[in-house]
Amino acid sequence: MARRSEPGRRKGDAARRHAECIYRILMEVRPAGLHTPQLLAACELSRRQAQDGLAMLRDIITEMNWPPLIWTRVDGYQFTSDGDELERYEVAWLRVKVTEVRRFITATLAPNARLPPDDKRVRVLVTHLTSVEATLDLIV
Repeated sequence: MARRSEPGRRKGDAARRHAECIYRILMEVRPAGLHTPQLLAACELSRRQAQDGLAMLRDIITEMNWPPLIWTRVDGYQFTSDGDELERYEVAWLRVKVTEVRRFITATLAPNARLPPDDKRVRVLVTHLTSVEATLDLIV
């Protein structure tokens, strides 16, 4: 039997139920947050169910215009509308993405680009990811 793809897993009824449970629990403890083990225990979910539920919850938040869900080392998962907290979260998240893009370029694309130097696909990928890296650098 074929395994379902990631996007499909996160869009099912089960993911929606997990998202609703996570939302309800986080709203009960608000303004405090919950770390992953606490969230798993409170919702009685496995780690995978919580991941799917959190992914679905982020989509629902957008649709319902709810406060953003953030994660910090200190407080764990929490809803917040505090501009300073949101900015710190966004900058931290963007720094992680810049690092990921840089590592992908230097560790995967650059060595690949040296093998067939005339490969148009690789050149286009390197150009696009370099521009993404430069854009993210400007933001953070």
